[in-house]
Amino acid sequence: MLKKERQAYIIQQINIHNKVLSSDLCEQLTVSEDTVRRDLQELHEEGILTKVHGGALSKSFHFTLQKNTIYQQPEKKIIAQKAAELIQDGMFVLLSGGTTIIELIKALPDDLAATFITVSVPTALELLNHPNSEVIFIGNKLSKAAQIAVGGEVVQKLNEIKADLCFLGTNSIDVEKGITDLEWDVIEVKRAMMKAAQKTISLAISEKLNTEQRLQVCTLNQIDTLITELRPENELLKPYLKAGITVL
Repeated sequence: MLKKERQAYIIQQINIHNKVLSSDLCEQLTVSEDTVRRDLQELHEEGILTKVHGGALSKSFHFTLQKNTIYQQPEKKIIAQKAAELIQDGMFVLLSGGTTIIELIKALPDDLAATFITVSVPTALELLNHPNSEVIFIGNKLSKAAQIAVGGEVVQKLNEIKADLCFLGTNSIDVEKGITDLEWDVIEVKRAMMKAAQKTISLAISEKLNTEQRLQVCTLNQIDTLITELRPENELLKPYLKAGITVL
C-alpha cells in the first residue's frame, strides 16, 4: 500500500471514530509500528490530526478555542434535529461528549426549559448558550482524549441520578457487538449514564454502523433508540430494526 493510501485510510478512520490506536493501524494496514508512527507524525505536522501517545485524535473532536471543521457536519445536523425533538420541557437529560452531541445542543429550541447533566467539558460549555435550561456538570479527573470526567466519584454521582433520557455520542455500533469504545474509564462512565436514565439513545453517523472497537460499552438490546442521518427504512438499518430497537 502506498503512503498516500495509508494516510487516506488513517484520516478516514480518525474522522469516523475520533481516535485511533497505533497498534490497531499496524494490524489493519499490515505495516510496522515505525511506519505508522511516521505517518501519524506527518499528518500531525500538516495539522490534520493530533498525535498522542499510542495513537492520534481527530482535530474536530479535540476541543480548542478555535472552531475546527466538523466531519460530516450536515449528517450530524440531521441526527441532531431528530434527537432534539425527543427533548421536552421539564425533562432531566444526560449528555455524553462528541461533535454530534454539540450539534444536538445547537438544535435545541432557545426557549427549552430542561435540566441537562453532562460529564463533558465541551458539552457543558455549549449548553451555556441555553439560558432557560439548567446545566449540571459532573466533574473529576478528565480524560484528555474524550474530554469527559472519569473515575469512581463520577460513577457514584451518576448512580444518584434518575434522568428521563441519556444521549450517547457513539464511537462504534454493531448488531452483534453492540456499542464499543477504546477507553475503559470512559466506558464505565457511559455505563453509569445509561443506568441512570429511563431510556438510552445512541447517536451515530451511518459510517459508524457495523464497526467495532476493542471494548464493549453495552449490548444492542441495552439501548432503546438508534438515530442516524438515514431514513429508518434504509437497508443498512434493517438488522437494527429486526433486533428490536427503535430507529429514527
